[in-house]
Amino acid sequence: MTGAARTFADARAWARTGTELMLDAVAGLDEAGFSAPSLLPQWTRKHLVAHVAANADALGNLVHWAATGEETPMYASAEERAAGIAKGPALSADELCSWLTDSAHKLAAGLDGLTDEQWQHEVVTAQGRTVPATELPWMRAREVCVHAVDLGSDVVTFADLPKGFLTALIAEISAKRGLTALPGGPLPEVAAWLAGRPHSLADAPELGPWL
Repeated sequence: MTGAARTFADARAWARTGTELMLDAVAGLDEAGFSAPSLLPQWTRKHLVAHVAANADALGNLVHWAATGEETPMYASAEERAAGIAKGPALSADELCSWLTDSAHKLAAGLDGLTDEQWQHEVVTAQGRTVPATELPWMRAREVCVHAVDLGSDVVTFADLPKGFLTALIAEISAKRGLTALPGGPLPEVAAWLAGRPHSLADAPELGPWL
């Protein structure tokens, strides 16, 4: 599957689905559950949820850029991005849930408010890529879908993610990793392997983390 097969409408739908999965996954967590380790090394679930909430705020900056033409970077600095993640453990479960929910809804409203012309305006990602605003839903979809799994609560696994999203994710990561041949296996397991997450594929070489 090539990148062209991933449509703007697809990405918007996956971003909405991923947000719902993320919110559902944290809904049942108490303080101890939030403080438990995530699937990401050295990150608790509090770190992870803070990262996803801060990502929504950061993407909101790019929405503002696209809507107004006023240059508004995702993060003022690498230190600001790190500070958002580090803030997580200091917040209560209720505070984190509120931040995650409010930031997601604010981002969704901002995206919904863009006109056809504004969607074509160019913005710059935290990695320095210049992209049209139409790329923002896909950027958000990756964050919420993959990190919903990373919570490690067993509420969301790669098998719960939309098939089209997994196919698009596999295409993107394969291209970035320079892989032309993939191991056989179920789509969710191949996606998990490529993303450097736990998987059940036999004899698949170890890959470093992605995203």
